[in-house]
Amino acid sequence: MGEAERYIEYKHLKKKKFTLGQDNNALMALVALNVIFFLLLLLLQVVYNFYQQTPESYNTSVVEWFELPASFSRFMERPWTLLTYMFSDTSIALMRIFSNMLWLWAFGSLMQQISGNDKLIPVYIYGGVLGGLFFIAANQLIPQLYNNNIKAAALVGANASILALATATTFLSPNHRFFTHIRKGIPIWVLLIIYFLIDFGGIVKMNSAVILSHFGGIIAGFVFAFFLEKGKDGSLWMNAFYDWITTVFSPSEKKDLSVKHKLFYDSRNREPFSKSALFNQARIDEILDKINTEGYGSLTEEEKEILKKTSEDESI
Repeated sequence: MGEAERYIEYKHLKKKKFTLGQDNNALMALVALNVIFFLLLLLLQVVYNFYQQTPESYNTSVVEWFELPASFSRFMERPWTLLTYMFSDTSIALMRIFSNMLWLWAFGSLMQQISGNDKLIPVYIYGGVLGGLFFIAANQLIPQLYNNNIKAAALVGANASILALATATTFLSPNHRFFTHIRKGIPIWVLLIIYFLIDFGGIVKMNSAVILSHFGGIIAGFVFAFFLEKGKDGSLWMNAFYDWITTVFSPSEKKDLSVKHKLFYDSRNREPFSKSALFNQARIDEILDKINTEGYGSLTEEEKEILKKTSEDESI
């Protein structure tokens, strides 16, 4: 039995999932950001309506600071919109954001389980960025789009990002099944096709730039999952950058971590687990948390050895 199989066997004995209120839950962070941006735009629209402002005034003063413009020159004036658009939806799209959050939860929760919590946000951002770039490029390169609506066209919504998550999750776990209590369950690829049909059915009447932006999300998810299967994790630099940002103003925390490492791991030039065959539950929980957040491939050899011995003890 291989190390990965031993982990899976032990995982059935003690399965841990991210809960709604758990710290560092990337899925909840994504849902929360989408809802916060939606409520913010809705609140501002209510304020503008209260003061009897025109919809054009609201769009010019508020929405244009969040949506991704089709015009490259306007995009260069507001480059942050390449990120904000993927979390923004207008109040008229209440059903769309509700649907998007359901699909985000369905595919995002599964990705948390199979590849780690820290993969969600990078895949989401990759899908949104590539989808946004496809949208701008299409409006610049397709003459009909460029001539007709280059000044007015804009993109909002999380669709490209969620399509990236859905595609990556299906590629990484093609045999997973939902609703297993119904006969043999529904394969994830069937759910992916249903999502594709719903998503593209809703934009079939839109211009080709919007359609291409969604294809950009699909391509981003596929490429991320493909390279992850090859051992190349595209989320590492993004997570490292996030860790640097969160710790750059707290050097004392870094110092404490280095002291702890020296005390417990570098003491007397030996690894602590190698002298004992018994491991407490706290150590096992720590390893399982690491698998949940970073995936099984992130474990060190000693951590894999601990899981191996623990699974053997459980099977006795």
